[in-house]
Amino acid sequence: MTDRPTAVDPFDLPDWLGVADVTWTARAGLRTGYAVAGQLDADGEASLPCDLLAVDDAYPAPVASDGVRLASHQAWRHGEVHLVERGGRLTLAVPGTSFSADRVLDAVGRLARAVGASAERYSVRLRIGDARTTLRP
Repeated sequence: MTDRPTAVDPFDLPDWLGVADVTWTARAGLRTGYAVAGQLDADGEASLPCDLLAVDDAYPAPVASDGVRLASHQAWRHGEVHLVERGGRLTLAVPGTSFSADRVLDAVGRLARAVGASAERYSVRLRIGDARTTLRP
């Protein structure tokens, strides 16, 4: 495993996530692998790092423990998303091994629900990316 994610309570997140117009912006392309770096932004608020993690990727080593994978699948089955902290960053733990645009929209919509916001207040900015290249900051 590359990191030990720990559960995050949505009530511990900043209040603006539940009341502001929020944009999740990918900092890396969706085709770059099991983890997509991103951030949440709203006018007048400090950015909140927020990544996506496809918890079922297991090569060359599992990216999440069995417990995190189980919690992620259970949450997803019930229309929710499992929130964890990974490397000091909020992370949406999502079943699967990679991300599509639809999967990202679904995950961010579930985040909105977790913080008591309407998904109508959330938007997503994606990067396509290329599996053979790495974006530089």
